[in-house]
Amino acid sequence: MTTIQTQEQRGERRFGLTRNRILTVASLILFIGFLIWAQNNLDPYKLRILNLCAIYAIFAVTFNLIFGFTGQLSLGHAGFAAVGAYTAALLTMSVAQKQANFFLEPLVPLLANVEWPFLPAILVGGVLAALTGLLIGWPALRLRGDYLAIATLGFSEIIRVICVNWQNVTNGSLGLKGIPGHTNLYWSWGWAIITIFVVKKLVDSSYGRALKAIRDDEIAAEALGIHLARHKILAFTLSSFFVGVGGALLANLISTIDPKVFMFFLAYQIVGITVMGGMGSLTGSVVAAVLYTVFLEVLRPIESPFSIGPINVPGIPGMRMVLFSILLLLVILFYQKGLFGGKEFSWDGLFAIGGKIRARFARASVPPATPPANLKEE
Repeated sequence: MTTIQTQEQRGERRFGLTRNRILTVASLILFIGFLIWAQNNLDPYKLRILNLCAIYAIFAVTFNLIFGFTGQLSLGHAGFAAVGAYTAALLTMSVAQKQANFFLEPLVPLLANVEWPFLPAILVGGVLAALTGLLIGWPALRLRGDYLAIATLGFSEIIRVICVNWQNVTNGSLGLKGIPGHTNLYWSWGWAIITIFVVKKLVDSSYGRALKAIRDDEIAAEALGIHLARHKILAFTLSSFFVGVGGALLANLISTIDPKVFMFFLAYQIVGITVMGGMGSLTGSVVAAVLYTVFLEVLRPIESPFSIGPINVPGIPGMRMVLFSILLLLVILFYQKGLFGGKEFSWDGLFAIGGKIRARFARASVPPATPPANLKEE
């Protein structure tokens, strides 16, 4: 009997895995079809919103890797994004556009006459951001908690100040203009999917279990033989690489960058998105990134003058961020662990929810049992 049950369970498990793979492939095909349709039919404004959704998803997923799964509160994302953005911009800009930008002080000869394709520029931007993260993470990750947050925020501001003062490389506070607009839905969402896939595979591996052990209790993890510094630097460097990729995509989307784009406010935005989605949930990070980007654009008219009947309301700059902050507070009050908590989307979970809903409707549709006639007479 036990053998028969075991065989049945194995058959059900194989069927479930096959079904989940088929559904995943079908969903990817549908999503790619949607991207192709959107890229060819939507106007530039809506395309920019969809691209920003993907870029913020990359930022949120990588922050979740560091904080949600490793427990290291790092606020250096803005600095790593700046490294990737400036690298990709300088490598993809035309020679004539570089000469037009660097009129106060000429660009260094090493970069003045180069013009690379977009993919190598993205990869170089990610690698340089990863190297920067490695150099910063080696001393900074010896700290914990608030001290680590302050240290990484300080390093991020150092990178921004370097961008302001390194005139013959970053063009200083004037920034870079006329960056080629290579970023489209294929680039942004393609890299978002790659980021999610790599981080998910890492989290589900033995390295991911070690990262979770470090998050829960560093002393116990070290006692079990986990090399704390090695695993922390692994997560930090991998996260920095994809943040640099996100910065490169951002630079080639907005076509103009300057040091103000990468102020500490960007790091706070990423923290807010991740907390809203749920720490330790990649699904929550992606959903929250999309909701954040869309809501900010939907609330944009609030910052312009409008009328409610006879009442004229003046435009208040920054009001949409106030409303987003209120929304974040409501999420924290009613969903202390975020919208998804530590849960991830799965086909098995979706089918389980569907089964519960069908069972509930089935119970509600069954009429109440009537007693037999002889009992009624008595």
